Amino acid sequence: MAPAAIIAAEGLHKSFGAVHVLRGIDLAVAEGEVLCLIGPSGSGKTTLLRCFAMLEQPSGGAISMRGATIASATPDAATRRAAKAVRPEIGMVFQHFNLWPHMTVLGNIIEAPMRVKGTARAEAVALAEQLLAKVGLSDKRDVYPTRLSGGQQQRVAIARALAMAPQVMLFDEVTSALDPELKREVLLVMRALAAEGMTMIVVTHEMNFARHVARRIVFMDEGRIVEEAPPAAFFDAPATDRARRFLQQFEE
Repeated sequence: MAPAAIIAAEGLHKSFGAVHVLRGIDLAVAEGEVLCLIGPSGSGKTTLLRCFAMLEQPSGGAISMRGATIASATPDAATRRAAKAVRPEIGMVFQHFNLWPHMTVLGNIIEAPMRVKGTARAEAVALAEQLLAKVGLSDKRDVYPTRLSGGQQQRVAIARALAMAPQVMLFDEVTSALDPELKREVLLVMRALAAEGMTMIVVTHEMNFARHVARRIVFMDEGRIVEEAPPAAFFDAPATDRARRFLQQFEE
């Protein structure tokens, strides 16, 4: 039996004014699955991720989590209650790190658990120290973000998201602003999370990561899902001309 979907989009549309960005997306992600969203710039990948994170309201269709609707074009009271309940369970890491510059690394990580979940400070600090060890930054506990490299800042951002104990992690081009050496340290953390069974939806242009870590590749273009397949099938024998053309740019 296939694993049940933990989060799903059904008939999802999103428009910004006259610009129709998402055009009827149907996508269910199983618990523990690593799904990589790839495609050309402007294809709607980030917008889809932001809809999953409830940072954008759908123009049509719906987002559900464990079968309960959490976002729609016209949310009712039940949808709003469900959204509030699951919001802490969806973590998102952005392309630009978005750390609070006036707080230390530790302060960045403990803020949300204390304010949103009411976690006691001592418990939040203990968790933060565990997470910093997980991402290889125990020695940066009391450092401010401006004193960190881009890769270090992104790893802190991952730790900050994990501090809320999310059930789903969303990653939006988290290595695109980093040089190759710094990309590697972030991707290693993401690989470790995948190995631990974290449900992950990853927007990326890191084709090697997608090939070796994803369970499924979803290729988007012009606001639609054009193709989805296991990594080996997608990369070795893409089913559509559009996907083949896209992949050619990564060939040496």
